[in-house]
Amino acid sequence: MTMSERLLTNVRFSTLDLEPSILRGIEDAGFEYCTPIQAKSLPTALAGRDVEGQAQTGTGKTAAFLVAIMNVLLREPRGPDAGGARHPRAIVLAPTRELAVQIHKDAEQIGAHTGLRFGVVFGGTGYESQREMLRAGLDVLIGTPGRLIDYFKQRIFHLGQVRVAVLDEADRMFDLGFIKDIRYLLRRMPPPHKRLNLLYSATLSMRVSELAYEHMNSPATVNANPENNVTVASVKQRLYHVGEQEKIPLLIGLLRRMDVTRTIIFFNTKREAEKVDAWLAGNGFTAGMLTGDVPQKKRLALLDRFKSGELPILLATDVAARGLHIPNVSHVFNYDLPQDAEDYVHRVGRTARAGATGDAVSFSCERFCYSLTDIEAFIGQSITAEVASVDLMADPQPPAHRHRSRPQRPRTRRPARGRAGGARRGPRGRLEESRV
Repeated sequence: MTMSERLLTNVRFSTLDLEPSILRGIEDAGFEYCTPIQAKSLPTALAGRDVEGQAQTGTGKTAAFLVAIMNVLLREPRGPDAGGARHPRAIVLAPTRELAVQIHKDAEQIGAHTGLRFGVVFGGTGYESQREMLRAGLDVLIGTPGRLIDYFKQRIFHLGQVRVAVLDEADRMFDLGFIKDIRYLLRRMPPPHKRLNLLYSATLSMRVSELAYEHMNSPATVNANPENNVTVASVKQRLYHVGEQEKIPLLIGLLRRMDVTRTIIFFNTKREAEKVDAWLAGNGFTAGMLTGDVPQKKRLALLDRFKSGELPILLATDVAARGLHIPNVSHVFNYDLPQDAEDYVHRVGRTARAGATGDAVSFSCERFCYSLTDIEAFIGQSITAEVASVDLMADPQPPAHRHRSRPQRPRTRRPARGRAGGARRGPRGRLEESRV
């Protein structure tokens, strides 16, 4: 995890009031200077004041709150715990499984020398192993709200010892309908004035600020976005106005002209992603597809292949738009222009992470063009429109045949009519259980 000098401030981590074991982990991770969000929020959090932080994606929010968590826990040793169980003293709530896993990975790297125990829980897999991990005890618990509440209701852990509470990608929590779960968990922790509360997101809305007012203790608002520009300046953004029938030829034509090493193509629907997957396969491109119904083990394996460079193209719906830290993504395509302006910011934020440069290419067709005005108003700039000339268009080969197995429905044997223990037709033609 290295940071480009263009993204860094002149504030060194070594000048902050941090425990030596944390500084060792920071050094091992390759950090020396703080990013803007770290430089602006860490001194406040280390002083014990709540933070409501906003910064562009890929600018170090995760490291900021992890460092603050570790410093608090190391400075305030664990008190007596009835029964000897090590219940969590810090909770990090994340909206997606992928983000929770990434936060846990960063925590173990930065906290390698602290002696703190980190754990992550999420839905879709590992139910028993995650439960046993919680029973063994830990200091920092990272997870998605649903799985956390599941284990909490089983009394596998309690929240009475929580000293630090973190909400990451808080606006996404609203989008995914997690707000009731968030409030459920926060209300079972010690009151806000007895814990440190940190809230970070790429975008902060009024509803997020209302949540902060309700569950935080007069937080300091920190905005690290330069001149309120919510998209990363090092992303080259461009737009093509095309008809729906021209999107496939243009996409294939552009991909053939680019050095495709790690590219994400975003769609508004799974059906459209499947269609494009077939076209790419028929024209010699290797791609994987990440949608909401992909099983967790397959999802993680897919992301590992993409991160390693084995898989050059990832087709994704907005399940992958936020929270994923995938280094060296050179291009992001909005095959479908998103209908939510904030989704545009998060999609574009998958490239140009940690100070690198990147390209974001959007297709504005007659079906999804209506959101363009809102997107440009939200990011505070016009997206450069380029001509989709005939020279850029490919003459694609036919799509590959993709056989997608459908889940088989269980067969049910139709009850025999007029038999004992079977069923018969009632007076209105309905099947009724025989009383014989």
